[in-house]
Formats: sequence, C-alpha cells, structure tokens
Amino acid sequence: MLTRRQLHWRRLALAVVFAALWPYAIARGEGASHAPPVDFIRDVTPVLVKAGCAGGACHGSFQGRGGFQLSLFGSDPRFDYAALVKEGRQRRVSIAAPEQSLILQKPSGRLPHGGGRRFTADSPAYRTLEAWIRSGAPAPADFELHVAGIEVAPQDAVLAAGESAPLCVTARWSDGRAQDVTSLAIYEVRDESRADVSPDGHVEAKRPGRTAVTVSFPGQSAAVSVTTPYGPVAETRHFTPHNEIDELLAAEWSKLGLAPAEPADDYEFVRRVFLDVIGTLPTREEVEAFSASNDPEKRAQLIDALLERPEYVDFWSYRWADLLRVHRRYVGDKGLWTFWNWVRAAVRENRPLDQFARELLTARGSLFTNGATAYYFVDEDPAQLAETTAQLFLGVRLACAKCHHHPYEAWSQQDYYGLASFFTRIEIKDNGDGARYGGTKLLRPIDRVNKTRRLKIEAPPSLFGREVKADAGGDIRSELADWVTSSDNPYFSRSLVNRYWAWLMGRGLVEPVDDLRPTNPPSMPPLLEALNADFVQHGYDAKHLVRTILNSRAYQLASRVTSETDRDGTFCTHRRYRRLPAPVLLDAVNFATGATESFEGLPRGTRALALPDPAVQSHFLTTFGRSVRSSPCECATSNESDLAQALHLLNGQAMGARISAKDGRLARLLASEESDAEIVDELFFATWSRPPIDTEREAAMAVIAEAPSRQEGFEDLLWTLLNSTAFVFNH
Repeated sequence: MLTRRQLHWRRLALAVVFAALWPYAIARGEGASHAPPVDFIRDVTPVLVKAGCAGGACHGSFQGRGGFQLSLFGSDPRFDYAALVKEGRQRRVSIAAPEQSLILQKPSGRLPHGGGRRFTADSPAYRTLEAWIRSGAPAPADFELHVAGIEVAPQDAVLAAGESAPLCVTARWSDGRAQDVTSLAIYEVRDESRADVSPDGHVEAKRPGRTAVTVSFPGQSAAVSVTTPYGPVAETRHFTPHNEIDELLAAEWSKLGLAPAEPADDYEFVRRVFLDVIGTLPTREEVEAFSASNDPEKRAQLIDALLERPEYVDFWSYRWADLLRVHRRYVGDKGLWTFWNWVRAAVRENRPLDQFARELLTARGSLFTNGATAYYFVDEDPAQLAETTAQLFLGVRLACAKCHHHPYEAWSQQDYYGLASFFTRIEIKDNGDGARYGGTKLLRPIDRVNKTRRLKIEAPPSLFGREVKADAGGDIRSELADWVTSSDNPYFSRSLVNRYWAWLMGRGLVEPVDDLRPTNPPSMPPLLEALNADFVQHGYDAKHLVRTILNSRAYQLASRVTSETDRDGTFCTHRRYRRLPAPVLLDAVNFATGATESFEGLPRGTRALALPDPAVQSHFLTTFGRSVRSSPCECATSNESDLAQALHLLNGQAMGARISAKDGRLARLLASEESDAEIVDELFFATWSRPPIDTEREAAMAVIAEAPSRQEGFEDLLWTLLNSTAFVFNH
C-alpha cells in the first residue's frame, strides 16, 4: 500500500512522462487533432504582445512587473522563452499540469493579476498558449526567425460615415512563409474622432476627413488610410491645373468631395511670395509694378527673380542654420563664423542638397578653414550624431531604439548602434580652449575605433540591416554618405521634399516633418511620391523644388476659408495662415516703421535674418520664439502666439519707440507734403502690402480726425496696422 506522499510523487512522475511523450503522440496523430503545431515565435509571442503582456506598461518594461520581465513587444524571443519556461521556478509554464500555468491563470483572471484580465479561458489566445504548453512548451527551431514585413489590405479604405470594412493582415516571415495574422495584429486609430477600429481589425468611419490606422505585429508596423468624403464629387471649374501638383491635388479633392478656394489676388500673392522666398516685405513700388503688369507669366517671372535676390541667401541660410544648430556655444566665436559662412555659401551657390549632406557627413580638417567640420562638434558623441543624422537627413526619429526595439517600427538597437558606429572612427584634436581664443579643432578619419568614442553597445557599422565592412585606411563615413544620399534611399529625398513643402505650404505632407515612418503616412501619398521623383530627377536642386511648388495653382490659392471642410488645410484647399517667424517679423516691423535695429557687436541696421546665432541678444526675438538651436528638430522654433507676444506688440516700449522715431517712416511722411489720404495709403502698403479699400480708408481717416493731434492719430493708425492679423501673419 502506497502512502499518500508516495502516491503524489508517482502521479507527478507519470504526468511528467506523459507530458514528455505528448509531442511524439501529436506527431503520430494519437489523441490530437491535425492542427499544425503551435510555434513559440509565430504564435505564442504575438499572443503575449496582443494581450499587452509584453508592452512597456507591463512585463515589457525595462524592469518588468511582479518579478517577471519580457522583452519589449517580443523583440527578443530567446530572452522571453527563458523567462517563461526556465525561470520563476517553472511555475509560469507547467508542463505537468498545463492548466496550472501562471501564464494561463493570471491573464485569464483565475488568480489575482495586477494587469487585470487580459483574455478569457475560452478565447483563441488562451487556447493557443494552452496548446503550446501541452505540446511540451517546445523552443523554436530557429530563434532568429523574424517577421520580414507585413501587408495590410485595403491600403486606402474609402468609407461613408457609419460604414465599416474589415482589414486583412498578412505577415511575411524570414523563412518565406506567409501567415494570416489579422486576429493577432494590434490596431490603433490616429484620429479617433474620424474612425474606430475593433481589436479584430474592423474599421468604422465616423465623420468626414482622413485618418490612418496603425497596424503592428511583432517587429513590423504599417498603416492604412481611411477616407470619408465630405460629400459628392465637387466641381473645381475655377481651378486650372498648372503642373503635376495641381493634377494630383484635384484628384484628391474629387475623392474627398472638396472644392478649393479661389485664386489669390495679386496683392495677396505678392506679399506671400516675398515672405516665403526671401522673408522680406515688398516695397510699394514692387507691389504696384507687379499689380499693374498684364503679363500672363508675371507670377512665374517674379518667383524666378526672388530666387536670385541676395535676401534669399539670408532667409534660407537662417532656416538651415536653425536645423544644423549654428551656435558659438558649440564651436566658439571663430568657429561660429566659419560654420555660418559655410552654410551661406552652400545656399548662395544652390549646392545640390545631396552634396550638402555629403560634405557635412564626410567633413575633415580644421574648423577654422572648413566650416562643415562643425557638424562633428555640435554633437561629438557618436550616438548623438547617429540620432541627428537620422532625424535631419532621413526624417527618422531613432532615439527610442537606443534602449529598446522601436515600439512602432522595425528600428532595432542593432540599427541604432550600427549607425552610430560610423562616427566612432574619427579623431578630434583640440588645444583645450574650445577654439575660442585662436586655437582650432582638427578632425580626421582613422581606420579603427577610437577608444574615446566607444559605444555602450559595440556593433559593426550597418545601414538599417546592411552591414558595412570597415576597410583599413578608408573613411567609412563615405559609405554612410553614399547610402544616405542614394536615390534608392526611401527617406533622404522624401524627408527634404516634405520639409520644403511644409516651409512653403505651412504644413508637411507628413506631420511632424521629421517623423517619416510607415505608421505615420503622408496625407496625400501620390503627391509626395511625385514631388520626390521630380526632385531626384533634377539633381536635388532646392531652387527647382521651391520653384515647382510656388508655381502650382495650389500654392497660389486664397487664404479665405469658405466652409467647415478642411479648415486646417490638410488637403491644401486654401492657404494656411501662419504667424511670421521671429526674425522675419522683427525685420517686417522695422521695415514698416522705418527703424534700424542695433544688435550688440554688429553694424547698425543688420537684419534679424542675418544674425549668425541666438547668442546675439534680442528681447523681441526671444519673445517671439526664435530657435535656441539646441535640437535638430523643427519644434525647436516656435511660431505659436501667446500673451507675452500680444503685450509686446500692444504696449511694448520698443514698439512705441519705433513708431514715433524721429527718423522713422511716419516722421518722414508727416514732414512731407503728402496729404493725409496719401499717408494712409503709404502705411497700408508698408504693412499690408496693398492699398486700403474704401471702408478701410474711411475708418483710418476717422481715427486721425478723432485723435488729439495729427501725429497721434497717425501713430495710432500705424500701431493698429502693426497689431493686425493681416500684418503679423503670412496669408
């Protein structure tokens, strides 16, 4: 007679034996269905990710939860398998008694669980995990198996409000196998006010517009567009396409049931294009000459003329200097000027942007003779250089992959450190004064990893999956530059096209402009692809790109919004209002008032757009959000309006001094023999770049007549014009 203790151990031993024999019974078809075996990587990992167990808020966090840690989003199957099967005193997975496995009991709610119930005992997720455990919890035959990509259909779902449609997701594995993973994928709608998506991938449209549904499956992500028309196909009789941009936009408007605004008149156009191309207001003479011309090509001719103006160099150098962080804090006073002058020379020569990027990435020599070397002194750490290069020239935000697999993309730590490795094979010599007092910094490539530039995680140089051999004696950065600027690179040219489109149209086709990824699709993909192809075909010519956009009828639409549709300008049906950038606004104020600015250490009359860096003090520029050049992100510059800005324009002492200056525009006009009506016209041209209409002129004359004195009346009028939306905004 066996004791109870002996009986317990005998039963346990038999359970272990039968559990060990279970896979062989399945292979022979004994006691099991003919369902394919459950695979840890193909089936188990996706279940854990879908249930949220491997998310950053649960066991996928860097410290795990409740003593149990999984890799984030199943990025490390080897780690996860060990954590489930070998750790936790083998209670997480019990082969002897599968139903007692903690991985089943806790998520199903049979035992207390900090994460709450994640699935029920009769769900497909539970059955998958249970089947895997009953089969002996086998390890995968190949831990390197991974998802090579996912395909989602349909790519562009056009649904009426209230209509729904299912998505179908197929995973392509690295071994060539395709698998329907619709039920295992994770879905998320970017704009929940426009559409909903169920956990099993059914999309329902809610209101007109367009949004994207992000679809994720371990290691890969994609997005599909969901379009809900605003109404029936709209007529666009007054819109005559001028180039491919217009043709593609017209097709989008037809699909969405949208109609564009009417074309901008000459006054609106001339002010807009001056500000967008050279960051400068037009003179009265320039405005009147343009509006008086009957030449049908006058807009194209004006665009060409502005692209050759010296102010073009100031304006576009300022834009690139913000992104490149041209600042003396990084390179000292003398290094600042070589860096600034290098940027200006590149813009002045219209250097192709692929060459522009190449010169920065492969820069060498003295900071004092080659300003491009400053790129390596703004960010001296290889990891920071990798992040900057990815964001600036690829439009990819890679920072997340420094610590873990990128949560919404295919970027891995290998990608991050593989890119950073390109910046470990350089040597910087410094005399110790930071190049501030005559000494210089020297940069040269070396054929080995610099010990002082080693990475936290050592990785061979690689370009997002393609490993690069570091040949002795060569500059491996040339390989990086070749790849970054290649026409086959899906990011470089698109990121530049998107950035320039945003600069000129007020909104990128992808927003944010430096966050290009499959899960953040363009608002109008065909348009981005067409612009990109044209840009590459024309040798990465920035002026050609600017000219193409400006000559489109879409750019030349009026800024007036006539309906509630497309109010934010996502589909370019009208011109978006934008507050003038800080230096442009300061120059415009000085132009309108006739004032000359005085910046410390620079000649009087230096324009704000010509300042080399933000170390030049200006309360106005700081108040209106100039970039402090601490980040390669567009977000480092703020064009948002706030109370401090309003108060500065409304009652700031500096504004009052500019308006009433003895040598200013108003003082000169009052001292002239011009009539009050003529002076009113002059002030309107100086601020709004057009003459006043009759009602505006009458109101202006009333302000002057009611003032205590003629001078105070005109000062009030100029103050009013400077505080108007028509002046402070580009429209």
